Amino acid sequence: MLVAFSVAPTVSDREDGSVADAVAAAVRVVRDSGLPNRTDAMFTTLEGEWDEVMAVVKRAVEVVAEVSPRVGLVLKADIRPGYTGQLTAKVERVERALEG
Repeated sequence: MLVAFSVAPTVSDREDGSVADAVAAAVRVVRDSGLPNRTDAMFTTLEGEWDEVMAVVKRAVEVVAEVSPRVGLVLKADIRPGYTGQLTAKVERVERALEG
């Protein structure tokens, strides 16, 4: 499955309102998981089996909760049993369609 998620504190004690440090801690959890992943400006996407992916999302939320009493989580999943490598394959299919 692919899971795209965004997690961030809903409050920040920084003067500029930045939540970058908390988000970086969550992304570190994802990268340390060893699962295929990609981070962009809006979401982090990771690929794996249901239980392992959800465990990573839960841990990412937990590290953000260490710095904020309230955490926001947005999650979208593509559940397609029997398929792997879709983190890149889906993009490659679109790129091929654009060439044609």
